[in-house]
Amino acid sequence: MKATSKNLIVVSGPTASGKTDVAIALAKSLNTEIISADSRQFYREIPIGTTAPDAHQLAEVKHYFVGHLSVKDDYNVSRFENDVLQLLKNLFRTTDAVIMVGGSGLYIDAVCKGIDELPDPDDKLRNRLNELFETKGIEALKKKLQTLDPEYYRQVDLNNPKRLMRAIEVCLQTGKPYSEQRLNRPKKRDFNIIKIGMDVPREVLNEHIGHRTHLMLDKGWLEEARQVYPLRKYNALNTVGYKELFKYFDGEWDLDTATQKIITNTCRYAKRQMTWFRKDTEITWFAPSETDRMIGFIKDNIKR
Repeated sequence: MKATSKNLIVVSGPTASGKTDVAIALAKSLNTEIISADSRQFYREIPIGTTAPDAHQLAEVKHYFVGHLSVKDDYNVSRFENDVLQLLKNLFRTTDAVIMVGGSGLYIDAVCKGIDELPDPDDKLRNRLNELFETKGIEALKKKLQTLDPEYYRQVDLNNPKRLMRAIEVCLQTGKPYSEQRLNRPKKRDFNIIKIGMDVPREVLNEHIGHRTHLMLDKGWLEEARQVYPLRKYNALNTVGYKELFKYFDGEWDLDTATQKIITNTCRYAKRQMTWFRKDTEITWFAPSETDRMIGFIKDNIKR
C-alpha cells in the first residue's frame, strides 16, 4: 500500500448481500461517513426499487451520492470519478478513513483505478444515437458498434444501450475503435485502498433476492414504478425491476410473471456482479455477519 495516512475502505459485493448494513457498522466503528457507489441509488425518484438506504439508515450515518440526482439528469462514471475524488479531498481533511459501498464495479474501479481519458459526449451525436435507439431499438446500436469496433462488441454488455452508445460516440468522434483507447492503466491515488467483499453462497443469495423482491413490493414498489412510468425512456430506468414492471403496466405480463422475471433477472445480475468482483485480487472476502473480523482486518491494514 502507498505511504499515506488516508484510507478508502471499499465494501463491495452483489445485490442483496447485506452491504449497506455492513457499511453502516464499519462507519460507526471508524467514526466516519459513507459514499455510495451504487449507480442506481443516485436517483431520488426510485429508492424502493434500488433498495437505497432508508431514512433510519441515513440518520445513523451520513451518506453521499444517494438520491442526489433525478432520473432525468445526465450523469456518467467519469463525472462520478471526479466528484468522489473531490469529496474525498474534503473529507480527508477531518478524517483518516472513509467508507465506499456499492455493487457497481465500474464505478468502484473508476474511483480506485481511474478511467481512460476519452472525449466528452457530443450532444448532437448523442441525440442522433438516442433517436436511433428509440426508433429502431437496441439491435440498431449493436449492428453499428459491430461495424465500428468488433473487438469491443465481443466484450460489452450488449443489453446496455448506454454502454453501446458511448462506445459508438467515441469511435465516431475520434475515428478510432473504442477498444484501442481503453488502456486500462491504473492511475495513482494519494490514499490507501482497502477492499472487502461480501461472500454469500449463491443459493442463499438467490433466496435473499426472492424474499427481498416481495418485501419491496409490499413497501410500495409498484406505486413508485407507476410514478416513473412516464419517464421510462430515460436510461436510469433501463434496469432490472423497472423494465419488468413496465411490461406489467403495458399489459404484456401479469404481476406474478413480472415478479418472477424480476427475481430471475436479479439473480442473473448478481452472478455478473460476482464475476466482475472475483477478478479483483485485492478484495478480501468475508461473510456479511463477520463485521468484527472486518473491523479487525481494517485496523490491521489501515494507515494512520
